Amino acid sequence: MGLAAAPSSPRCSPFPRFTSRRTPLSKLSCAAWVTEKAVIPGLPTLDDDRCYRAMDWLLAVEPELAEQVYWSVANLLNLEIDLLFFDTTSTYFETDEPDPSSEAAPKGFRTYGHSKNHRPDLPQIVIGLAVTREGIPIRVWTFPGNASDQELIRQVKEYLRAWKLGRVVWVADRGFSSATNRRYLQRAGGHYIVGEKLRGNAKEAQAALARPGRYHAVADNLEVKEVVLDDGTMRDRFIVCRNPDEAARDAVIRNRLLEQLEGAIAGSDERSPAERASLACRLRERPAYRPFLRVTGTGLLQIDRAAVAAEARLDGKFLLRTSDPTLSAEDVALGYKQLLEVEGAWRDMKTTLELRPVYHRKEARIRAHVLLCWLALLLIRIAENATGETWRTLRWELEKLHLGRFQGPAGEVSQRTETTARQATMFKAVGVADPPRFLRLVPTEAAATA
Repeated sequence: MGLAAAPSSPRCSPFPRFTSRRTPLSKLSCAAWVTEKAVIPGLPTLDDDRCYRAMDWLLAVEPELAEQVYWSVANLLNLEIDLLFFDTTSTYFETDEPDPSSEAAPKGFRTYGHSKNHRPDLPQIVIGLAVTREGIPIRVWTFPGNASDQELIRQVKEYLRAWKLGRVVWVADRGFSSATNRRYLQRAGGHYIVGEKLRGNAKEAQAALARPGRYHAVADNLEVKEVVLDDGTMRDRFIVCRNPDEAARDAVIRNRLLEQLEGAIAGSDERSPAERASLACRLRERPAYRPFLRVTGTGLLQIDRAAVAAEARLDGKFLLRTSDPTLSAEDVALGYKQLLEVEGAWRDMKTTLELRPVYHRKEARIRAHVLLCWLALLLIRIAENATGETWRTLRWELEKLHLGRFQGPAGEVSQRTETTARQATMFKAVGVADPPRFLRLVPTEAAATA
């Protein structure tokens, strides 16, 4: 717990109001902020050189630190690692050129790749995060910007092998689903829950959807139907999930698109072949129209009713595949829905913790920056889980705690404000003692001889 301190003001906030991205702090002003606006026991002053040395040290001890952090948190919160959620994101850099190649990154570290931020024009890095079902981020990884999701999950499983975790079921979205990944995740008794693509020519997905069976409700707006397919080597279970509310919404949106498309092609039969071809090209440029537009052998434009019917059969549905024979269909479906915990982690890292923009250039410093954001997210999640409050609420209340510096004829005193009842409850919940009432007492004579 840090307390604020200001030489000229008796009251100031103990927590930073995160700086706007348009006005980033310089390295020197950041060090000055820590020195003048926060109280860290044993650290009277701070400069940018110390910050960089700390970042270098953090990167050097990353593997040991991550393992110790995990086991400490597991003992503290009694975590059960039966479901482990993994996902990746990317973050871009406002630079004109990608990094040069190196032995570790043949195409450069900050380089072009599939951008999940819709900025394919800028170099990027890829970040992976493993999160427990309680939302605790247990490990973060940083990869070159052109890293493939299909390969990363195997690397991550290898990284965690030394931790000798118990029963682990990996949960990932359809971007990680491949036969190679699925079989790799089953090594050493592991299992997986992965999303499957509904659209396309995947034979297994089509077979799972075609199997008859009744849905049964497992939660609000969630129905499931289990299908077992045997691929001849290892047995997989498929869970077809349907959200009735989402199905109704999908139908409304599709009907609206069809009305627009019908209006666009109305009267096109009377146009010349060249005009119809030009209109078809313009309509196909709209991804929403493309699946439902049909051009007949004579060049006429029509609604593809077979495509409409096929799409209607998928309304509100998503398909899951699991190798675990012990989990119920309900557990599989609800477990996969918890993958949103990772989405929440990315959202907090990119907004509250300002993962982006990254103002570092060297690979080591970028990796250390991501590690710091992970540690900050870890503290946030532990505090939220322990108190039952959101970080926004915790920060709002704790910002009321201030440190005042007062000078008088007898000397100088640094004294914090009284702890409120809510603050005391928060400190107790996370196992942190109240900050000391007095942090500095300097009599006049001692100050004069100092």
